Amino acid sequence: MSGKSLLKRIDWLTIFIYLALVVIGWVSIYSSTFTEADPSIFNFATLHGKQLFFFGVSIIAIIVIMALEASFYERFSSLMYVISIVLLLGLFIFGKTIAGATSWYDLGFFNLQPSEFAKVASALALAKYLSDIQTDIKRPKHQLFALGIILLPAILIVPQPDPGSALVFFALIFVIFREGLPLYYLVIGLLTILVFVATLMFGTIWIAIILGLLIVLFFLLKKKKFKVPIFPLILVVVTTILFSLSVDFVFNNVFEQRHRDRFSLWLRLEKDPNKLEQIRKTIGYNTYQSEKAIESGGFFGKGFLEGTRTKGDFVPEQHTDYIFSTVGEEWGFLGTALVILLFTILFLRLVYLAERQKNAFPRMYGYGVISILLIHYFINIGMVIGILPTIGIPLPFFSYGGSGLLFFTILLFIFLKLDSNRLKEGI
Repeated sequence: MSGKSLLKRIDWLTIFIYLALVVIGWVSIYSSTFTEADPSIFNFATLHGKQLFFFGVSIIAIIVIMALEASFYERFSSLMYVISIVLLLGLFIFGKTIAGATSWYDLGFFNLQPSEFAKVASALALAKYLSDIQTDIKRPKHQLFALGIILLPAILIVPQPDPGSALVFFALIFVIFREGLPLYYLVIGLLTILVFVATLMFGTIWIAIILGLLIVLFFLLKKKKFKVPIFPLILVVVTTILFSLSVDFVFNNVFEQRHRDRFSLWLRLEKDPNKLEQIRKTIGYNTYQSEKAIESGGFFGKGFLEGTRTKGDFVPEQHTDYIFSTVGEEWGFLGTALVILLFTILFLRLVYLAERQKNAFPRMYGYGVISILLIHYFINIGMVIGILPTIGIPLPFFSYGGSGLLFFTILLFIFLKLDSNRLKEGI
């Protein structure tokens, strides 16, 4: 495909949204790290300077991605996956520890986080496997293999420890659902989460009472000759009660105190308001300050470089995981609404692009891209405004981080390359 033809067929709306998010994110990083002693934009020793440098690197990566044949990504997806696994294993020997997590390679001029590359590689490998003509996702062994592609990097990332990054890989399960995985798996997963949360909030006794009521309902329906299999129902009840009993044990004996405090804060498990407030100002300090910063912005915001909480360093890690609070304080409701609108349009556009693909591989990879970006967006925004516990996941294209910006860019533009070639045979 010629360069002129590529320029005509590439999706410029997605590129415009990408650029808008990167620019707004960079402005927010500049504001959150600004010092009057060094206001220079192009000082690459500063955090905003480093982010600008990696945006330049990302542009080079885009040019390379677009120059390669679209078939390259399918052909070498398995190799890239293997390389990502090797890089994750290498962290246990050569990894650099930052903020308690051994998640980076020190390359001298910058730190490389291989988990970001693993997200791209896993999305490609999963799409490759699912699009194989021999794969039947309704068969259990193929389901297990697809799940293994997702689980392997997550298992290697958890002990770094980086549970937030590991959680992202589970979003790829939605790609499998899109391609025909029975929905009862999703129902089981959602019910498991519901029972876990309900047990923490109300206790196993209430879970047992609710299940007892369901059994009574079963017998009432049975009298009306409503066909409900009894033995599977009993199995479900027993399994649910046993799982509920295990929740308290895991919560009190496996979770660390900081994890328990975060759940206590999120679910308001602590009944003593004084203790709850104390937890909020210690374990939940970041979220507490983030909420205050966003609240102080009002409708129109305080203006660029005018955020008192941002300039006063009230919000820890504001340039990374809590960058959204800078937007809220300086640009107010209008600024946050604009960012949310841009992400919403991006997700809807990517769904449209994925559904118009002529072949399985680019469609499945497209949904992999959507899943990864969406879980980052949902958890990060939820964490910043206090409706989800602190997990430590950056906002795509927005938060500070060279590896994150580079590999989010690669993740997105591989799909745009595939989309631009959607009518070409062989992809």
